[in-house]
Amino acid sequence: MPRAVYVLALGIFAMVTSEFVVAGLMPQMADGLNATVPQIGYLITAFAVAMAAGGPFLTVALMKRPPRTALMVLFAIFLAGNVLAATATGYATMLVARIVTGIASQAFFGVGISLCAQITRPEVRGRAISVAMNGLMLGTLLGLPLSTLVGERFGRRAAFWTITGITVIAAVATLFGAPRVQRVEGGGGFRQEVGVFRKPRLWLVLSTSTLLIGATFSAFSYFNPILTGLTGFATGTVPLLLIAYGAATVVGNTVVGRFADRHTVPVLALGLVLNTVFLAGFALLADVPAAAVVCMTGIGLVGVTMNPAMATRVQRTGNAGPLVNTVHSSFITLGVILGSSLGAVVIDAWGLRAPLWLGAAMALLGLATVLPDLARRVTPTKRGESGDRTPPSPFRDQFVQRRRSASLMVVNRSVWLVTPRTR
Repeated sequence: MPRAVYVLALGIFAMVTSEFVVAGLMPQMADGLNATVPQIGYLITAFAVAMAAGGPFLTVALMKRPPRTALMVLFAIFLAGNVLAATATGYATMLVARIVTGIASQAFFGVGISLCAQITRPEVRGRAISVAMNGLMLGTLLGLPLSTLVGERFGRRAAFWTITGITVIAAVATLFGAPRVQRVEGGGGFRQEVGVFRKPRLWLVLSTSTLLIGATFSAFSYFNPILTGLTGFATGTVPLLLIAYGAATVVGNTVVGRFADRHTVPVLALGLVLNTVFLAGFALLADVPAAAVVCMTGIGLVGVTMNPAMATRVQRTGNAGPLVNTVHSSFITLGVILGSSLGAVVIDAWGLRAPLWLGAAMALLGLATVLPDLARRVTPTKRGESGDRTPPSPFRDQFVQRRRSASLMVVNRSVWLVTPRTR
């Protein structure tokens, strides 16, 4: 695996930690900014909306830049936003800082995943994406507790300065670790990049990601009140359970990455089926502690961990360019927004089990968007059509060609040996 993939994982870790830091420091930020806790909650919403709406535009602005240059520009913008957040004395300044960092982080995801596609062979892209996306999983597992701990011990400013330091390290690693490449494979000019969005199937594929992530976050956003209010766990136990959930996402992401290249659609379909089962099981058995923990961990294994398969499917349907990947990230963010906001609505109407049932319904809808591809895979195809099989690879083609050449040499040698020769 190219070292640049691990460097990108570090950058994603820094940005995901920044995304989650507000959720862990709501009381401290409310006191420091003379704001209410609901107002601090709007900072999370502003970050997510900025990611979904602003990220693609920043990607378009950087489209003509080499990937490494674009990543360094995005690091600079992200650092500026974090420094602004660390020095903010008022709510308005913090709001601007969160919008700036949200836009930069979304564009970073798109450009970074596109670079992964360019520097790895097609048959291992899913695995490379899973390595890079482990930065997201570790951001949940380690970044959020770390930033929360620093913020509680040394204040909210220290938490943002810590994230700034991690980002500087990631930027330096990217400067020296990312290769010099000129254009992302599959990406072209602006018209070519935008042209792929004329494919109706691409929008169906993007909607799968929104529904899958929405299903997961309709539950994840309310794990704390569900585990304490329905299951009966003590408040101090919930962080340990969330660590178990985070560990499950790391394991699941790694496993999915192993199979995402050759079995993209079946992996997605299986993930959606299992997600439905775990969400519905959690809703039915939320008052049984052991069953609740199993279902919560299961959601971690097959929820956001489907990212490698989702990204691989999007790239095959559209292309591996930065705009397609950034828009895909925006659809994922849209899923986060829909899942968490609709979860709040159904909790008010029907109680704490409702977001779990909502998640199960969204997962089923997501499965419906995968079924056409699954049917196409099992339907006999014409000669030359490959459905969802391993994508073309110049490396594999060269290997096959060498085998054919070697076989031809053996045949020619055999013919020469058995052919009568005259003196």
